[in-house]
Amino acid sequence: MTSQSLLPNDFTLAVHGGAGTILRSTMTAEREAAYHAGLRRALDAGRTLLADGGTALDAVTAAVMALEDEPLFNAGRGAVYTSAGKQEMDAAIMDGRNHAAGAIAGICGPRNPIVAARAVMEKSEHVLLIGDSALAFCQAQGIAFEDAAYFFTEARWQALQDTLAMRRSGTQDQDDSRKHGTVGAVARDRFGHLAAATSTGGMTAKAPGRVGDSPVIGAGTWADDATCAVSATGHGEIFIRYAAAHEIASQLRHAGQSLDVAARAVVVDLLAPQGGSGGVIAVDKDGGFALPFNCAGMYRGVVTADGVLRTAIYDEPLVDFSAA
Repeated sequence: MTSQSLLPNDFTLAVHGGAGTILRSTMTAEREAAYHAGLRRALDAGRTLLADGGTALDAVTAAVMALEDEPLFNAGRGAVYTSAGKQEMDAAIMDGRNHAAGAIAGICGPRNPIVAARAVMEKSEHVLLIGDSALAFCQAQGIAFEDAAYFFTEARWQALQDTLAMRRSGTQDQDDSRKHGTVGAVARDRFGHLAAATSTGGMTAKAPGRVGDSPVIGAGTWADDATCAVSATGHGEIFIRYAAAHEIASQLRHAGQSLDVAARAVVVDLLAPQGGSGGVIAVDKDGGFALPFNCAGMYRGVVTADGVLRTAIYDEPLVDFSAA
């Protein structure tokens, strides 16, 4: 996917529902349609705001909330389970205007973890809160909570049982959809401002207390009006070690590369050889976008000022499925 330049009064919103997709050979037509519909709902939530002159920050918040509410994706209601059978969610948001950022890690309770992350950014002097202290902060802010039953999905619970069984037998898990999954959104609004938001349940059967790249500013989430906004999805440890999101912005700032070249260089040339399976969505200061990934697929979509919601899953062009 190449970058595309837009007029100054245009907007761009890109979303992802995670890399490490269900294998094409096992994907049913009904499930594939459901994924496209979920991506379209997220795009539409952000598009409505941007078309009315809303901010990039509000658009990425709305888009990620829609993805968190959809059990198909590994965030919020669809979060996976740790090896201890618990759900621990992470999220981050960043404003490209001033590098304001907020993040939470290792929590379960807030209906929309991205709302909790934004509260940290706007209602505290901190960037990252974790665990019980983060939950207490969310409660003090009046953020909507749900009980454990709301977040339970049979598919995620079964994925945990399958993964634990494979570990006991010494079998190697070849299913990327269990290894990682995240949701995210990046946007450029009509004012030329950028924002990024990312939310995840982590990896199936992860160690309790494990935190990946999603809430780490510069690794899984980054936004800077001078360069680009990035939301990542993939093997979090590798994305952290190489500061993946910030590295893309650095290539734009210091090497003068285009967004498409920089994003592909990081995802394909830098991360992949190190075992960093995954991908990113990115939007630059001119509204161009890039959606590279180095694995079987990445649930993804884009909408610009033409209003057409285009989505894709595998190594295929973005398509308008709204009439399908």
